Amino acid sequence: MAENIRVKQLEPLFPAVKHRDFRSLLEYVDKAYSEDDAFIIKEKKAGRRSSAEKDDEPAYRHVTYHELRQENEWFGTGLKNRGLGGRKVAVIAENCYEWMLVYMAVPMGGGITVPLDKGLPYDEALWSLRRSGAEVLVFDKKHRKIAEQLKAEMEAEQSAGPEAADADPEGPLRIRAFFSTTELEGYESCRTLIEEGRQACEAGDDEYWKTPIDPNGVSLILFTSGTSGRAKAVMLSQYNVLSNVYAMERTQDIRHGDINMAFLPFHHTFGCDTQVMMYACGVTTVFCDGLRYIQKNMCEYHVTIFIGVPLLIEAIYKRVMREAEKQGKLDTLKKGMRISGMLRKFHIDVRRRMFKDVIEQLGGALRFVFSGASALDPETVRGFEAMGISVVQGYGMTEASPVIATEDAKARRAGSIGKALYTVEVELKDPNEEGIGEIICRAPNVMLGYYKEPEETAKTIVDGWLQTGDLARMDKDGFLFITGRKKNVIVLKNGKNVYPEEIETLIADLPYVKENILIGVPKRESGGSGELALCAKIVYDPEYMREKYGAEDQEAVEAIIWKDLEVINKGMPAYKQITRLIAQDKEMVKTTTGKVKRFQEGASAHAE
Repeated sequence: MAENIRVKQLEPLFPAVKHRDFRSLLEYVDKAYSEDDAFIIKEKKAGRRSSAEKDDEPAYRHVTYHELRQENEWFGTGLKNRGLGGRKVAVIAENCYEWMLVYMAVPMGGGITVPLDKGLPYDEALWSLRRSGAEVLVFDKKHRKIAEQLKAEMEAEQSAGPEAADADPEGPLRIRAFFSTTELEGYESCRTLIEEGRQACEAGDDEYWKTPIDPNGVSLILFTSGTSGRAKAVMLSQYNVLSNVYAMERTQDIRHGDINMAFLPFHHTFGCDTQVMMYACGVTTVFCDGLRYIQKNMCEYHVTIFIGVPLLIEAIYKRVMREAEKQGKLDTLKKGMRISGMLRKFHIDVRRRMFKDVIEQLGGALRFVFSGASALDPETVRGFEAMGISVVQGYGMTEASPVIATEDAKARRAGSIGKALYTVEVELKDPNEEGIGEIICRAPNVMLGYYKEPEETAKTIVDGWLQTGDLARMDKDGFLFITGRKKNVIVLKNGKNVYPEEIETLIADLPYVKENILIGVPKRESGGSGELALCAKIVYDPEYMREKYGAEDQEAVEAIIWKDLEVINKGMPAYKQITRLIAQDKEMVKTTTGKVKRFQEGASAHAE
């Protein structure tokens, strides 16, 4: 085996204060940003009162950082005085202010927060609650049905006796209290707990705020979203999270007074932990009304920061370009982007003035986009940069709280995930002749382990190094490029390795492609010899095909796609060339976090 390749760390660029637990962070932000808005919450959406009247104006609640610190204490005190302090509290809800109260207030009182994916079907939610042993559930209106089903499940278990309750291998349901994030008939709300806590604290009850905190103890149990099999429960400490937040603060251009849209779901580690970073930096957070309202909400709040996943960021960019094309301005836009690039070489930066109209479509203030998960399409990066919007990419996983590698304001390269994050040691393990190896890391943000799975923990953390299962190569300047998942590599009969994500990135650049995966399928002429052909499975946009090409039937659509695939093939060695195609307008099967269930889709491709 070749010697591991050491990856260079980013140098710190910005000052920051390090915190070991959530309480010290809240005490800091209360002093540093006391009267600044931590959140702006829309409490009433516009609605028609009568045909003769105008839409009602929405009402907004401004939560200052001082109020944020107070309400965390009040909420935690309310739980404690109900006998629910130090318990496991699960939360399943859309992003909201109350979600983040649960996230931080529960661990500060010695309990454990259990974030649940808001898209989980009932059976998986039930399994997660049994697995974690949660005793309290916080939910919102959209998840009321799950709460009702859980109540019925517990009643059935109790009436059937202890033997029935212990029949499930994960154990009985242990939920003893339900709270809704908003006022909901039949349930007590989080606001009730906050009010009870307020009254107690004003009467001198400071027991909750003085509860000893072990910064290295289990504070969070988060379920990963696997593309195959059951999710694993990752145990994180407050110091895991805050060490990662500190490293991000030192390397990312997040400014006091920025406006952040909390679009990424909070149950996702990247979503909730970047929200903690917003606290640390004194940023104001707003919420999105829904996927279709992103652009409208950006304009409504004059958002300056957007943190998302590549699929969404690429979709926003494609929408901008498509709108320019509809208006007959695409060539002018592209010419302007080239000119702005030339001017920057002479240290003349007029991008935000030149592309003022485009930036206005995105709220007029957007300056910084952070993309997590897989690598972002280089065209999207270059396009936004040409318009004066900085784009930074990062990489991580739940087990690392989550960021492992990232770009920063000075170290950026299109298609790369940057370098090792400040404070994080990263190596490429057992690199092959192309320099591709598995990313492994060692850092204070690496998880404590998998809950109730010591054997899986031992496989994943070896001698203190987290084995990510992701493959990457490093260029001569130290930038990392993801080549794919270890388990996704297509091994051909001649011993060559094909990393599907490399080719999928090229296919994703085609304007009509919504989703795609590359799969190895048996060659039809192989006669069972095990030879594989590369098959592209593509979900296309039928509307684009009709409007742009007039293609209505499947044969015409496939002919257009094949023409583009042949161009991609020309840039590839023979063993990487695509020889099979499955084109469809139906989206692929995905996890609740939007990852394609590759093996399920691959199985169906084998059958075709």
